[in-house]
Amino acid sequence: MILKYYQFHYSLIGTLDQPLILFLHGFMGNIDEFDEAIKLLCDEFSYLTLDLPGHGKTQVLGEEEYYTMTNTAHALINLLDELKIAKCFLVGYSMGGRLALYLTLHFPERFLKVVLESASPGLPTEVERLERIKLDQQIGRKLSRSIEKRDFTAFLLNWYNQTIFGNLKNHPECDRMIESRLHNNPQELDKSLRFMGTGCQPSLWEKLQENKIPLLLLVGEYDQKFISINTEMAQLCEFAQIKIISNAGHNIHFENTWAFVRNIKYFFCAAS
Repeated sequence: MILKYYQFHYSLIGTLDQPLILFLHGFMGNIDEFDEAIKLLCDEFSYLTLDLPGHGKTQVLGEEEYYTMTNTAHALINLLDELKIAKCFLVGYSMGGRLALYLTLHFPERFLKVVLESASPGLPTEVERLERIKLDQQIGRKLSRSIEKRDFTAFLLNWYNQTIFGNLKNHPECDRMIESRLHNNPQELDKSLRFMGTGCQPSLWEKLQENKIPLLLLVGEYDQKFISINTEMAQLCEFAQIKIISNAGHNIHFENTWAFVRNIKYFFCAAS
């Protein structure tokens, strides 16, 4: 059982007689990523949150290959088995959204409905993947050198200055989010980026067309790159619907939590 190579730091909120939502955070996030959304969802569901490999307090006990998407996905299925969770809802953000899509396509019997927030099926061509791997390696080197807190803080501020994040840097709670990200280990984040980055993951574009699990694709109005990607995803998959969220960039659940919660609650509670 592949789970023996992981020591997941997770939290199970509520009781298993309620519908359960598994939340998967994005790159540099952690177990607390969706706390505000969970507060608004209240006691209508139970919740499983965790630190993904390379993040927070989760430990990878095996070689670096256990940071990959394929091995991480199998470990999460093993974790659901251990917790006796046969089926659940699934929400994934960015990196966690790519992982959520992999889980959906490879283990469809385990998920009722799936929300992908600012996610993608990876890169379709080998050339694009190799270019992205080179870029991620450069970013990883910067991360691994961020030993001092001030260096890591500077890296984070620069990261969230990217166009896809819209006005995130001006959000009144941005400093709190940065402080939360600082709880991660930069060297571990480097491993996550190198082994589960967009360039390393298997392309899911062709397999997406086979999907029969209801998908809700959430994208922020300021995130034009992912609006384009998710529009194409929705065109390829008849079971996917796209929703563009106002007043948000890439990180919808942080910038417009109410809209995020309203959409996932409606989607999960609506009859299929």
